[in-house]
Amino acid sequence: MNSQNQQNWQSQQLSEEDILYISSDFTESVARVNKFVLAEFEREVIEKQLYYHTKDHLMAVQQRAQLIFQVIRPYLSADVETIKRMELLLDVCAIAHDLVQIFIPHQPHTSRRREAGVSENATIEILLNYIQVLNQEISAFYPKSTALFTDTDLEIIQEAIAATICDYDTTEQAIYQPSLYNQSQPISPVACIIALADIGSLGIEGIPSYNQEGSLLFLEDNPDIIPIIKNQNVRTLATDNPELYENIRQRLLRRAKFQVNFAKSRLNRLSCELASLPADAIPTLTQAVFQYLNLETIQEIKATTPTNEQTSLEVLIKFFEFERLIKN
Repeated sequence: MNSQNQQNWQSQQLSEEDILYISSDFTESVARVNKFVLAEFEREVIEKQLYYHTKDHLMAVQQRAQLIFQVIRPYLSADVETIKRMELLLDVCAIAHDLVQIFIPHQPHTSRRREAGVSENATIEILLNYIQVLNQEISAFYPKSTALFTDTDLEIIQEAIAATICDYDTTEQAIYQPSLYNQSQPISPVACIIALADIGSLGIEGIPSYNQEGSLLFLEDNPDIIPIIKNQNVRTLATDNPELYENIRQRLLRRAKFQVNFAKSRLNRLSCELASLPADAIPTLTQAVFQYLNLETIQEIKATTPTNEQTSLEVLIKFFEFERLIKN
């Protein structure tokens, strides 16, 4: 979302449709927020030419988060109303966590990158501002309404989205989420679940989903490759532009190596990242939810992912299945 779009909605009251939608039910307030987020998100996808951060990713994170939540639900020491509210907040965070994508300016034929935390903090700001406007309108019509987002709700939302911020481990050559490692101040179950669900495709869904996410991320971060694939110029690129051929080959090779390293890191880190969740739920989470995080999966990824330095561009493009993904 650009700054003009932010100013447009922030400077206006809710529409008549919005006001009619409001009731004293918190569930409907959550639905209102989700509707706003999805509408803004669709514009972001088109404007930024996003392939990975699409509605499909949001729905995948929402589904993974629900799988984790259903396992830990019986072990939560809270009343039914609090648990229901936690589940609703989980959906808000899953749907809203990638609302904004802000890329660092980059040179031609290089991968575009995001600075850690910038997109997430912008997302938090836009989301909380919208919720505050919503709260004001609800208060005006229903002074004693139970539909309001409380300060605690807002803290949970902010913490959960911030928990998806990633850092890079130079030893593992993979990303991880530092919020999951703050032993002095453990994060809430909602924040922990959103973080785990955000980068949990390998463990929860297996290798095909993991590989597809990697391919979509590469397309999103390297949009200059898209017209080359669409126009089928790869076949002649080695002759027509050998420098660009090698440039793209090296970028893909780095992505392939990252795929292997990231998979190994996910397995190595799982037990530590689950530690803040109820202890009685961890065996089920490990064996049934993150069922694909095991040595056999890692070995298969290592065996099937082309990481040899001499791998041709054609082989790499076939592995990442770009033609199929672009057509879809």
